[in-house]
Amino acid sequence: MLNLDFSFYSWDLISSYVLKGFYFSVFLTFVATVGGVFFGTLLALMRLSAKKWLDLPAAAYVNGMRSVPLVMVILGFFLLVPLMIGRSIGAETSAVITFICFEAAYFSEIIRAGIQSISRGQVFAGHAFGMSYAQNMKLVLLPQAFLTMLPVRMTHATL
Repeated sequence: MLNLDFSFYSWDLISSYVLKGFYFSVFLTFVATVGGVFFGTLLALMRLSAKKWLDLPAAAYVNGMRSVPLVMVILGFFLLVPLMIGRSIGAETSAVITFICFEAAYFSEIIRAGIQSISRGQVFAGHAFGMSYAQNMKLVLLPQAFLTMLPVRMTHATL
């Protein structure tokens, strides 16, 4: 039999490190998912725009952010932002901002594909009702697109 000694574990150790880490991970996952979907939707709409001054910066951001590993983005943000602003922002704040920015790039592509998967007939139907582009996107396309991309969003949220 194995004689394992776990006497070095204490509730103080678990509550001060393990549980705090677990709570922060849950918080970070929730905030990064909500923020990523929000900013990802804005980026996706910019990418779908016919205006190059909206499409090109969004495409550069999404492609640039997706081509860099998350660890490098976290490290770069944590080390470079304090140099630029002149003060530390803290590890937790840095992690939250970095994860939101990183997730927004990935969710942008998921949302853009979901919007493009909706039939052109839906777009024409919205225009036939006299809706503007923004109304059509908000009331017709985005609700349908969010339903079609829900399984993809849920699997990506477990990053």
